[in-house]
Amino acid sequence: MTYTIAEIAEAVGATAVGDASVTIARAAEPKDAGPDDLALAMSPKYGEALVDTKAQAAVLWQNADWQSYGLKAAILVGRPRMAMAGLTQMLDAGQGFIPGIHPSAVIDPTAILGDNVSIGPLSVIMSHARIGDGSVIGPHCMIGADAVVGQQAFLREMVSIGARVTIGDRFICQPGARIGSDGFSFVTPEVSGAENVRKTLGDQDGAKAQSYVRIHSLGSVEIGDDVEIGANCTIDNGTIRNTQIGNGTKLDNQVHLGHNVRVGHDTLLCGQTGVSGSVDIGNNVVLAGQCGVADNVFVGDGVIAGGATKIVSNVPAGRVIMGYPAVKMDTHTDIYKAQRRLPRLMRDVAALKMTVSKLDTSE
Repeated sequence: MTYTIAEIAEAVGATAVGDASVTIARAAEPKDAGPDDLALAMSPKYGEALVDTKAQAAVLWQNADWQSYGLKAAILVGRPRMAMAGLTQMLDAGQGFIPGIHPSAVIDPTAILGDNVSIGPLSVIMSHARIGDGSVIGPHCMIGADAVVGQQAFLREMVSIGARVTIGDRFICQPGARIGSDGFSFVTPEVSGAENVRKTLGDQDGAKAQSYVRIHSLGSVEIGDDVEIGANCTIDNGTIRNTQIGNGTKLDNQVHLGHNVRVGHDTLLCGQTGVSGSVDIGNNVVLAGQCGVADNVFVGDGVIAGGATKIVSNVPAGRVIMGYPAVKMDTHTDIYKAQRRLPRLMRDVAALKMTVSKLDTSE
């Protein structure tokens, strides 16, 4: 499928200049772009790559001298990444899922499917599950008993949604995600060494070795509208109440949410972040890649945590943090600078000791 420059500019809310009737089929980086491609060079630092481009049209920054690059047309954007959102939506070729119910899908007679629902090969829909209008369930998916999936959901292949999970509208889920697994909850008949260490920070207090007894998960998972879950994410059921994810929140690949976690709206949890049980995370929070959050802590609204931050205590709203244990980011930077100076400091201390030693000898 092809689009004119005028159509693309209108879709992304930008300005078209030159011959807006030029058609393109794909987006490409400038050095790889051909005559049918739309070259993406949205800031001046990428402009040099346009000198040798074969593209006829490009997406450029505001006020760019587009004619100097030999282009026939251009789209000038003020906020490049926002333009990318509209552009990529327009050009997305999709996954090639065939509309309708595949004959190999297994659907319980009590399940309720809305209008225009598609279910891919070998997917299983359990008893009393409900799937909203216009939803697409990809191949090899499983929707558990009494689960609810809202309208316009899009589940890629091999997504598993457990019993009694409830999900809002416009849900997007990437391959291999598991929503509604049992929480990691175990207990020993008597006080364990781990419990003593938690209290004393170092002494097991003679606790004996014991076997673990499982605590079952009676809760499920509640997910709001416009939520996206990345590939191979795992979200545990609550122990008694439900684990919760608010509207507009996005999880990157391989994120784990433990039992009873509550996440607010429009929060970003980036790749390989792990959140322990019974954590409350506020609205508009950003946890960068490989962050970890200890159990039973609170992370306030608007908190931003740098990559690999380990949060072991409550974080007030609006705080920007980094490190292990997490501290204010500017404090972490000072600590890091001090660590880099340690070798020189140790050499200075050794020299001072030598000087003092000589003074003591002379006396």
